[in-house]
Amino acid sequence: MRPNTSRLLAIAVTAAMAATTVAATAGPATAAAPPAAAVSDPFHTYDGSVPLASLAPGTVLKTRTLQYHLLGLPTPVKAIQLLYRTTDAQGRPAANVTTVVPSLTGDGSKAVSYQSFYDSLDPQDGPSRAIAGDLTLGGLLPNAEALFLVPLLSQGYSVVIPDTEGQAADFAAGPEYGTNTLDSIRAATRSAATGLNADTAFGLMGYSGGAIATDWAAALAPGYAPDVNDRLVGFAEGGLLVDPAHNLTYVDGSLAWSGVIPMAVIGVSRSFGIDLKPYLNDYGLTVYQQVENASIVDALGRYPGLTWKKMAKPQYADPNSVPAFLAAVNRINLGSAPTPTVPGYIAQGNGGVLEGTFGNPPGIGTGDGVMVAGDVRALARQYCATGHGAVEFQQFDLLSHVGVPVVWAPLALGWLNDRFAGRPAPSDCGRIPAGNSLDPEQPAPTS
Repeated sequence: MRPNTSRLLAIAVTAAMAATTVAATAGPATAAAPPAAAVSDPFHTYDGSVPLASLAPGTVLKTRTLQYHLLGLPTPVKAIQLLYRTTDAQGRPAANVTTVVPSLTGDGSKAVSYQSFYDSLDPQDGPSRAIAGDLTLGGLLPNAEALFLVPLLSQGYSVVIPDTEGQAADFAAGPEYGTNTLDSIRAATRSAATGLNADTAFGLMGYSGGAIATDWAAALAPGYAPDVNDRLVGFAEGGLLVDPAHNLTYVDGSLAWSGVIPMAVIGVSRSFGIDLKPYLNDYGLTVYQQVENASIVDALGRYPGLTWKKMAKPQYADPNSVPAFLAAVNRINLGSAPTPTVPGYIAQGNGGVLEGTFGNPPGIGTGDGVMVAGDVRALARQYCATGHGAVEFQQFDLLSHVGVPVVWAPLALGWLNDRFAGRPAPSDCGRIPAGNSLDPEQPAPTS
């Protein structure tokens, strides 16, 4: 990779991750409107006469061309937005939006599907809305991530940016992230406006929340979208959520990342249509209401020392004692998902103490502050053991969740460049240290 490109990418990821910290220290934002009222842009609404269930996933429903906006201001960069048919976490037909930024050279032969780490419970924070000019607190992240376009476009790629969480902001619903991403690629290659087609080769790239979408898309592609899988050159990801139950235990009591606990409770409830409020105490219900439409930049650092136990009724002090929650987190455990068939580059930090997460629970261990390093090692080893021999893995023991992407992003782009060039994919299979068990969580009795 050219030195100037590596430098640009490092600057981009530093700015994007710094936006999280700056926004979090600014204090909580005013609560947003409920998700049902968030679809204020008519483009996001499917109003066709044909039922969505009658349309194939990836069908383009609407198209519009606009200028790419940064912090609400238009730039000279053209973007095409598509409303398309996809599938939600419960297997129901849904409409979602993706954004395509065509290659500056007009070359439609290669594209990167970039999955944003916008992590939010507010649909207004999606990348498509930020690109269209909307300004929200949670939209700071997709605005900052726009800097990723510079190195990608400079190397001739078209860039596809799906709203991975869907229009209900189904936070942490990994399978839905995956189908939204795969159907976004289908839509992008079926639209005459994008310059992409059925022969376009794709790479997947994402960090943190974007890694959830990236890995689930790679895992689901062979079964859900074999037509897309045939065109994937590989997936590059970092800071990955594998077993959400482990992550909730790991961040319990964290100084910064404990706000993820109520976000996860709400995300699971919303994604799978379950009600977890009956299991929460009065304080838990208050926190639930405060973050019901929050983004990660609003929740980060807002509840230092928060634990599940502080939010739950005494008899539900162990989250595994809540049957509906247990079933949902097991559905979004990547350890139970299929193995990708395309090469992968996976990176993970292990310096979580730098971000105020000091936990080292038995059977779970340490991580980068929010993601569990042992889970990621276990998943990489599982991929190797189930016939996938082209997995490159790196663990950065001295870097935390915010620190890793500065190193990871240039390496990820270089790795993708090699895959597009047809070079053999490197493999660390046989050299990846042991990790945690990724077996499904088991029920715990109420106390």
